[in-house]
Amino acid sequence: MRTIVAYTAEIDDLDEAVEELFEQVEGFPLAANTLAMLYTEEDTDYPALYARLSKKWSFPVMGCTAMAMLADEQGYCRGGISVMLLTADDCEFTVGISGEFKQENYREQVRSLYETLTAQQSSEAKLAIGYCGIEVTEQVVTGGNVLAVLDEVSGGLPVYGGTASDNLTFTGFRVFYNDRVVRDGMVLALLSGNVKPRFVRINSVEHVASFSYEITKAEGSVIHRLGDKSFVETLGAEGMRVDEEDAMSVYILCPFVVTVDHGNGDTTEAARILARLDLSTGAGAFLGEMPEGATLSIGLINRDDVTRTVDKAFARMFSELEKQGDEYSALLCNSCSARYLALMNNPAVEADSYLVRKPKDKPLIGIYAYGEVCPVRGEKTGREYNMYHNFTFTILAL
Repeated sequence: MRTIVAYTAEIDDLDEAVEELFEQVEGFPLAANTLAMLYTEEDTDYPALYARLSKKWSFPVMGCTAMAMLADEQGYCRGGISVMLLTADDCEFTVGISGEFKQENYREQVRSLYETLTAQQSSEAKLAIGYCGIEVTEQVVTGGNVLAVLDEVSGGLPVYGGTASDNLTFTGFRVFYNDRVVRDGMVLALLSGNVKPRFVRINSVEHVASFSYEITKAEGSVIHRLGDKSFVETLGAEGMRVDEEDAMSVYILCPFVVTVDHGNGDTTEAARILARLDLSTGAGAFLGEMPEGATLSIGLINRDDVTRTVDKAFARMFSELEKQGDEYSALLCNSCSARYLALMNNPAVEADSYLVRKPKDKPLIGIYAYGEVCPVRGEKTGREYNMYHNFTFTILAL
């Protein structure tokens, strides 16, 4: 597989923007199969952009909106349009997009999308890359809900991606595939052939507070009871705020850490954002699955932890790749919007970290997301479990 990244800060004059992108990839030889991963800020007129891109690009274009991006040697980009072309003779890319998700139909939509793409492939998929545009404030469907269904229907196929973001309005995010755009839906690519994905996921949470409870009653991403009390009662007893149903505005920088016991000696950990409180029932709704029997803790996050963890992520990835002698040609990254907020005075820290480590011939592209999807490896078995994260920095090497 060969890759190249192009970037333009222009979004108002799309003719100029497309010309800049075309110039940057001019002369890049395309193989039999090509995929474009494209990210852009929410104000971009994506349908008009694709209409211009499709005059030269006949291959699939997929992606989403983002509050900010990482674009190879460009580094941190507050806005604009970034795109990575992946091309290969020995890899196959099969791409599709769902309709708009609703609580009553998203399970069947995810299943149908996956089965449709699988039927189009000539060999078994090795990796899925997907992005969702999910209404988080009303808890219609979360990225964690979607991942749970995709994990089930695919039989545990590794999934990388995340939740599209915007300028913290929670109204401007979109996902897209060619000329189609949806808000509360999913764009998905299955990669097969000579594909060997490697993953690194680093949690921003380096310290955990004394708060720790067993989840005794939960449904999907909603916790009803911790121990013998309701979720809201437990938070209140710990001296935490329970006066706002829109909990995300209160807890955006307060990670809840869930530790899942897989029953085979493996435990995996993920951080979660608390999105809503139901003060009438005492339940709390999160952006990812909250299984009964798991342990829930509260983590502590600060700017120094965020800075250290991104250094650790790239150091680990490059060390593992060098040690294994693996060939790779592209790096995809997703970082949490909460990390972005914690770094607000110096948002280029994450880009600065990879710029001093990354080989110049290994293109990198990434976004700041409202949630990250990345497999986590169990320490005992080495098995990788698909998990939905917040407060993390994730890397996919291809």
